[in-house]
Amino acid sequence: MRTAETRPAASARTTTGVVDPARWPDVAQPPKASAGRTAIIAAVLRRVLERLPLRVRFADGSWLGRGGPVLEVHDAQAFHGRIGSRGIVGFGESYMAGEWDASDLVAVLTVLAGTTDGLVPAPLQRLRALWAPRRPASERNTRDGARNTTSRHYDLSNDLFALFLDDTLTSSAALFRGFPATWNLLAAAQHRKIDRLLDLAGVEEGTRVLEIGTGRGELAIRAAARGARVTSITLSGEQRDLALRRIAAAGLGDRVSVELRDHREAHGTYDAVVSVEAVEAVGAEFRPHCFRTLDARLAPGGRAVVQAVTVPHQRTLATRDTFGWIQKYVLAGGLPPSVEAVAATVRDHTRLRVARRDALGAHYAETLRLWRGRFADRADEVDALGFDETFRRMWTFYLACCEAGFRSGHLDVQQYLFTKENHAR
Repeated sequence: MRTAETRPAASARTTTGVVDPARWPDVAQPPKASAGRTAIIAAVLRRVLERLPLRVRFADGSWLGRGGPVLEVHDAQAFHGRIGSRGIVGFGESYMAGEWDASDLVAVLTVLAGTTDGLVPAPLQRLRALWAPRRPASERNTRDGARNTTSRHYDLSNDLFALFLDDTLTSSAALFRGFPATWNLLAAAQHRKIDRLLDLAGVEEGTRVLEIGTGRGELAIRAAARGARVTSITLSGEQRDLALRRIAAAGLGDRVSVELRDHREAHGTYDAVVSVEAVEAVGAEFRPHCFRTLDARLAPGGRAVVQAVTVPHQRTLATRDTFGWIQKYVLAGGLPPSVEAVAATVRDHTRLRVARRDALGAHYAETLRLWRGRFADRADEVDALGFDETFRRMWTFYLACCEAGFRSGHLDVQQYLFTKENHAR
């Protein structure tokens, strides 16, 4: 018998159908929330939203906000209940379920990203440990855990990534000459980014290169084309297979080896170590191990170049043990470091020195905008690969969240050059 205290358990619907409960259990079934708790959350959110530079329109015709991009709430009870029960995770799941939408999703999320986690008021931020989901033990990036979390994202489908990436199949920030960019410029911008990293690392004829995080092989190909000898390591079987095919097609198979192994299992000594957006995946607990690998594998006098997404330092401290929407649905186990955390890790755990650091956040926002547009344009092809509407909404929300993070300054991306003194000289 249902009481007035508990909301009914109804399956969520997207804009075109019911969410598959077997595939998306936490999206299909809204969490139970008492009427009192839902009312409290609704009141708290009202106080937050009415001060923001956006407009929130509810299905009953009421409005909140000071003007700006429009957030449409189709099911206020489910929207408030999810946020009250699961915080930011619930906010994302509510979008996946089709309970709210926005014609300019990035604009809405940029406003929220720029207001201290948007929907979570400052008093609740200080009580994060009480309401935010905790990181499951299974998400720790031990050697076995790292293989599992990497596989869940990067082994998803090469065909899926090929639908929205450019011909280089590079899934990291590009480097543009100016903004706004167009799709036909993206591949050149990816090459510009890769060439800059290789230049910083001093990669040339005969250079011994270790790449941590193969991607789909483009950096290894361009390094080998300079005459370098490249050892690339990855935890993704899908990426390794595709990278090997692309390397062979480029006629560079004799210069590049791609190994399926954890960075902690790397061996040998190299003149240059390069890693593009892999540091974020190891999380705070294992970050020292990652940088010690850079140090251990780099020859004295060598150069290590790292491209890494970063977040403000206070956010790393607040969220290091919590489990956010992106960790749950897209990038399990990861946590971007802060610039301060990188500096402290390098200082305390390695013999490396930070020789240069360049921030390229605006370039990542532009890269994500192009990916997101391409993904939307090819929705029918995504569907043909067997990915349902809930997945498409999840991936759209992920790309939009990341773009909003970079546009608001809530996220940044750094290119680091680390050097290692040659004591023999």
